[in-house]
Amino acid sequence: MANIFLLSSDQAVSNFKNYKLGQLDGSKAQTLSTFYSEIEKALSLPDFEPDMDVLDELLNDLSWIKQPNVALYITDFDSFLVREKEKPLVELLNLLDVIAEDWKWLDDDDTTPKKNFKILIQNSPRAVAVLEKEEIAFSTM
Repeated sequence: MANIFLLSSDQAVSNFKNYKLGQLDGSKAQTLSTFYSEIEKALSLPDFEPDMDVLDELLNDLSWIKQPNVALYITDFDSFLVREKEKPLVELLNLLDVIAEDWKWLDDDDTTPKKNFKILIQNSPRAVAVLEKEEIAFSTM
């Protein structure tokens, strides 16, 4: 089952009303630097330092979020990381997908409270093209 959902309308977000929803505006995250700032705000990341490894660690923890369901919703994907080369965008999407998948396989005896982590993206031709090119599984809603 896909961890990334392309939402065709704002109404589709209502399918995730039981989620802690961190919304990230792609027009405010055109570089990795601005992305780090925006995701820190969107998910209230504690002790965050702008680094992919630190982001990975924090998103594999999520202990500061009480809700069991967490989603990162990226709007205006046509502007998202547009001032970067394609490689950082692909690496980030792959990382988010892997993190969401890892949450599904958390052992029951692990002391970390299990989360259901999803990535929501406002549907756009660019999103479809990147995900299909990189063979990253996604569903459309």
